Amino acid sequence: MSDTPIETPTGDRILVGVDGSDHSKEALREAARLAQALDAPLEVIACWQDPALYATSYGYVPELDPEAFQADARHMLQETLQEVFGETRPARLSTRLLRGRAAELLVEESRNARMLVVGARGVGGVLGMILGSVSSALVSHAHCPVLVVRR
Repeated sequence: MSDTPIETPTGDRILVGVDGSDHSKEALREAARLAQALDAPLEVIACWQDPALYATSYGYVPELDPEAFQADARHMLQETLQEVFGETRPARLSTRLLRGRAAELLVEESRNARMLVVGARGVGGVLGMILGSVSSALVSHAHCPVLVVRR
């Protein structure tokens, strides 16, 4: 037996990344069950990318307004919460929209989380939440335990 202390996450919140996909909705349901069982706050995060970031991936940027991307992400987040919880949301639920690449942002947010929950696959595209690659990156780099939920 070792006397070396085990490093544990510093936060008490359950963090879940959503992108509107069925996989992320199931991850949200599971995260809510865990948060309730552990009497922990639940924080739901949706990430969106500035259209300029697509220039490096696709070689061009159509005429798109960054505020429209943010509005789409906000709308997706509200629709996801409505579909999963209806009008009865968990008491300790909070939400945030973050601008940038989902994997990088969620890894950073995991520093102060008890657990991070994500879907096995996402929708990809405009919201930048390709959870197949995101979930893989999170399992490798997150600072807390990661639960990848399959549908």
